[in-house]
Amino acid sequence: MTDPVTAGGGTINTVLGPVSAQDLGVVAVHEALLSVVPGAEHGFDVTMDRAEIFESLRRQLADFREQGGRTIVDSTGMFHGRDLTLYEALSRSTGVHIVASTGMGPEEMLGGYFLTPQTNPPTPWPAEKFADLFTQEVVEGMVVPRVERRAAAGLVATAASPEGMTATEESLFRGAARAALRTGVPVSVRYGKDAVHDLEVVLDEQLPADRVVVGGLDRRDAVADGAVLEIAGRGAFVALDHVGLEDAVHVTDRERAGLVLELVAAGHADRVVLSSNAIGVAKGHAPGDPGAALSFGQVLSTFVPFLRSHGVSDEDLQRILVESPRALLTMSQR
Repeated sequence: MTDPVTAGGGTINTVLGPVSAQDLGVVAVHEALLSVVPGAEHGFDVTMDRAEIFESLRRQLADFREQGGRTIVDSTGMFHGRDLTLYEALSRSTGVHIVASTGMGPEEMLGGYFLTPQTNPPTPWPAEKFADLFTQEVVEGMVVPRVERRAAAGLVATAASPEGMTATEESLFRGAARAALRTGVPVSVRYGKDAVHDLEVVLDEQLPADRVVVGGLDRRDAVADGAVLEIAGRGAFVALDHVGLEDAVHVTDRERAGLVLELVAAGHADRVVLSSNAIGVAKGHAPGDPGAALSFGQVLSTFVPFLRSHGVSDEDLQRILVESPRALLTMSQR
């Protein structure tokens, strides 16, 4: 008898174990369930009531499921509040697949442990040490601090500084690419100053472009310099992942819709993924963080109808919402 997990085109690592790629359904590829600024959990004015956090996230995931969503990718990496036991309980309760991630960045969020203090000035960890760390979280399971390893990571997520990639961040990007090559999971990069340059660092490690998603490509600078079409043309996935956010840094939803139409017309519907970078529960964030005001269902409730009204076909929406993220997240053969 055929194993239902391995039948039909590969598997995805979720917090409850591997699932068939065919079972992912509609995917939100860049979200944050619980986002905690490192150290904020120890703040005198920050409450970490797990029952309250669970109930808030349960309601939000149930709404996402009601809107038609099936899978959430928590792309926050290792040290921003990732709580695997909480995510397991949420997935069981709501029926939403949760893909958690390893990885880290940008540098300002790392702490001194990941610099080599014996040198002056301190030098970054080498890429190989980052690669080993991330690989372990895919192969052996993600770390629950001071306790154990649990489910395998389904993604390696990293980010560069808006001012431009630092030496430490280059090590992070190269380490993420090497871990992806060794394990078969994809890499999510949030570019810093130059999206094409940051993608090239990852591709320089011989990682195929179709194993990479570049986030933040609905930023105005990426649109202005033509990075969106160039990155899609290279075969990487383009994440327009701030749906619902309209500010000085990002384009409007109307402009996002125009980008989707442009990418579809250029034959890149199979390289587009959508998300909102919503934060389900934020701890230690600055007041008014826009991610906390967005919802996991934002794409489905408002943006998809808007795309339909502007001529995006159901066939292309199926590619963007289901087939593209499925192709990205499916474990590749090593």
